[in-house]
Amino acid sequence: MASLLQPDRVLYLVHGEKKIRSPLSTLYFCRYCSELRSLECVSHEVDSHYCPSCLENMPSAEAKLKKNRCANCFDCPCCMHTLSTRATNIPAPLPDDPSKTAMKKAYYLACGFCRWTSRDVGMADKSVASGGWQEPDNPHTQRINKLIEYYQQLAQREKLERDRKKLARRRPYMPLASRTNTHTHTHTHTHTHTPLTHTLRQITCTMPEELLTRPINLPEVTTLRQRLLQPDFQPAAASQLHPKHKHLLIKRSLRCRKCEHNLSKPEFNPTSIKFKIQLVAVSYIPEVRIMSIPNLRFQKECQVLLTLTNPVENITHVTLVGCEEGDPEDINTTAKVMVPTKELVLAGKDAAAEYDELAEPQDFQDDPDVVAFRKSNKIGFFIKVVPQREEDGDVTVSFKIRHDFRNLAAPIRPSEEDDAPTEAIWLTHHVEISLGPLVA
Repeated sequence: MASLLQPDRVLYLVHGEKKIRSPLSTLYFCRYCSELRSLECVSHEVDSHYCPSCLENMPSAEAKLKKNRCANCFDCPCCMHTLSTRATNIPAPLPDDPSKTAMKKAYYLACGFCRWTSRDVGMADKSVASGGWQEPDNPHTQRINKLIEYYQQLAQREKLERDRKKLARRRPYMPLASRTNTHTHTHTHTHTHTPLTHTLRQITCTMPEELLTRPINLPEVTTLRQRLLQPDFQPAAASQLHPKHKHLLIKRSLRCRKCEHNLSKPEFNPTSIKFKIQLVAVSYIPEVRIMSIPNLRFQKECQVLLTLTNPVENITHVTLVGCEEGDPEDINTTAKVMVPTKELVLAGKDAAAEYDELAEPQDFQDDPDVVAFRKSNKIGFFIKVVPQREEDGDVTVSFKIRHDFRNLAAPIRPSEEDDAPTEAIWLTHHVEISLGPLVA
């Protein structure tokens, strides 16, 4: 199963800004350009922000204001799992008679994985189940905000100076100083990053004396990951860990950079896992998989069994062509491959065919030397491989697949015949298959 369990064994070449080789299951197919697209050659657009725990949906402006974090959900500072709210009964004095107590509901945060609770760091319990949890204050907040504001102004000033230099025209005459050989004093304005330099000098790293006088208790010391998840505090002791607001996730759309059509568009509702548009390549392009590989030996011919699956409902005609010498796309081949010269015909995909016992099988008159078996919209065919390199590494073969495709999404031209079939176009894809190492 080259596309499920071993996706890197069969790679398709994507012709874009960069020539990328990826499994077909990770690619998209633009029906308007009739080309494959990878995640690196499409435009990513954020549709919505949502919390993965409470599924609260919020617009981009509100998410930016909340620093892309949920206000009601928290992550465990120890194991980073989602914290849940627990309820308990605690004794509380009566307002009329303080000498008497009564049981009162109290809520605290607890992790169901590592058993961490908000009581471990001294956080007070709440009388309500949501909101109002105590958060530590950063003493350097004002200083950090001033630094950010200063460098924003500095970046804006430098941008204005660059724009002013671009608009300044070159004078056609020589400067007076160069003609009279007079020396002029030029003042060079250098931006000294005083605020940041002064702040960095104030930050000193000193080792506590306790580390040299008493043994270290590892459960009381935080790990490097726990400190980096809270960069504003970087707690050194486990008693200083406080819960962090959960990060928001996004739903994004993918758009083709060439024709600007959407390749993937999810539903806006966070509870929905459906897509309005999902043009994955495995739904349009014939998929090659490896079924069986014999023992590969240096300069000895062997027969490899591959499968080819038709994902569309129409009959697809496929032709396999070997790569020519000097092909710029054929750069990883380490073996000579001989593909079938006859055209392969794939039946259309029919989800109900395997349950229909009365359906008559179609007769495609397959050559038994080429086609090993046929089942529904999938066939098995043979290719012959001769390894050419005795070096260590996997044997890689390359060939091209040429097949017809009927673009149902293309604009329909007005014609006299309303029921005229859609004109088929021919597409070519470069495929690389890793067959594994040689056998000694």
